[in-house]
Amino acid sequence: MAATPSPRLTELRAMREQLQSSYAALKAAGLTLNMARGKPASDQLDLSAELMVLPGANDFTAADGTDCRNYGGLQGLTEARQLFTKVMGVTADNIIIGDNSSLALMHDCVAFGLLKGTCDSNGPWQAAHTTFLCPVPGYDRHFAICEEFGIRMINVPLNEEGPDMDAVEKLVASDPTIKGMWCVPKYSNPTGTVYSDTVIERLASMKTAAPDFRLFWDNAYVVHHLSGEAADIANIVERCAHHGNPNRAYVFSSTSKITLAGAGLAMFGSSPANVKWLLARMNQRTIGSDKINQLRHVRFLRDEAGLATLMNKHAAILKPKFDKVIEIFNRDLGEWGVATWTVPKGGYFVSLDVPAGLAKRVVQLAKEAGIVLTPAGATFPGGKDPEDRNIRIAPSFPDLEEISKAAEGVSLCVLLAAAESAN
Repeated sequence: MAATPSPRLTELRAMREQLQSSYAALKAAGLTLNMARGKPASDQLDLSAELMVLPGANDFTAADGTDCRNYGGLQGLTEARQLFTKVMGVTADNIIIGDNSSLALMHDCVAFGLLKGTCDSNGPWQAAHTTFLCPVPGYDRHFAICEEFGIRMINVPLNEEGPDMDAVEKLVASDPTIKGMWCVPKYSNPTGTVYSDTVIERLASMKTAAPDFRLFWDNAYVVHHLSGEAADIANIVERCAHHGNPNRAYVFSSTSKITLAGAGLAMFGSSPANVKWLLARMNQRTIGSDKINQLRHVRFLRDEAGLATLMNKHAAILKPKFDKVIEIFNRDLGEWGVATWTVPKGGYFVSLDVPAGLAKRVVQLAKEAGIVLTPAGATFPGGKDPEDRNIRIAPSFPDLEEISKAAEGVSLCVLLAAAESAN
């Protein structure tokens, strides 16, 4: 016997023709809107326009006398490393500055693990015998690195305070092939989740069957607050060391959404042993990163106060966009009970959950109406959301007027998809 539809779904079914008419009008409007990726908007990039003229024709000497135009400096300029000690949670001696992409550093750490093993390994990981834990919904590019190398992935639910630690602890304690776990601990992509101190403590202290297990700690949004209510999280490197696991955490970050997304700096921070290990691997790959870019970032950001001031300017641009999405979802979807969404305090995304089995249909309807969203399933390994319900919303790039139209369009698509399914 079929389940009796809820009163709200019954009403939506009765409104199906009306919703189809509204959707036809939406398609006729000829929109071209993109909320697929969390790219900074042009006015955010303009905040760092001064980088285009820094450090200046005659300013190429670092504090220690290094000529930044020349080879060398594998670990990065001292003053650049000092600038990001608070962001990374380690001393300048335990930071490596890379080129534009922190994703490249993550990729390299996985690749080097597979080829050489870590400083705690008895030998190479080997892809056929390597597994990563993946809190979901999560970041598609993390999963893509594992897919590229043929690494097996295991989904772990991401809850309000972080990954389901009962599941994580059980898995890592029993399976020595589990070598890594992806983590976006602050303002997670896409949910905005902030890991609680309790979760971080358990991650730092848990027993693992693999002695060379690593947390890939992607602190991409560590300073990306949307208001004055900045979240603070426990220092993972310190907590791991406290529990006798000093090499467990690889910390990554970058200035990609701080200064220029296409011309920023990437950072790696960890224990002295891990830094020594990565530098030894990098020494065969490069003679050094772009020191001129490091110098220009030091000249522009100056210090932690300068970084904080810049991020407040980003928040002033981003927060109205996030507020508008939440306002419209509350107004257009709130009464129907057919969707839930996150209200993040930082980061770059809103996570929208629709009824099971409808995410792909919502994304398809939006695309046909000229609204491009992240593909349904992208927030799960292999692009396969087992419930087909999660959609990542990226409000950063469009302007406020476009955000309003896109959020209204997405809301209509959710209602229409729900009405179609209410049989």
